[in-house]
Amino acid sequence: MIIISICIGSACHLKGAERIVALFQEAVEKNHLEDQIALTGSFCTGRCNRVGVTITVDDDVYTGITPEGFDEFFRDKVLAKLNRG
Repeated sequence: MIIISICIGSACHLKGAERIVALFQEAVEKNHLEDQIALTGSFCTGRCNRVGVTITVDDDVYTGITPEGFDEFFRDKVLAKLNRG
């Protein structure tokens, strides 16, 4: 199981964390991955960026995730990881 943690701290909240959470929920449901992905929230990870939200996929931290780049991120960092596992 992949654990995805979305920062919902103040800075990420202001940069759209709520929308990123919704996009993850939609993508997990659309791809029927409920039994393979656990979505969690976290407070500040200390990796604030000027743009976008910080996401942790298992132990890998990614910064600057935006709604516009979400599909590519989900495909390259989440679905690819599932396919390798």
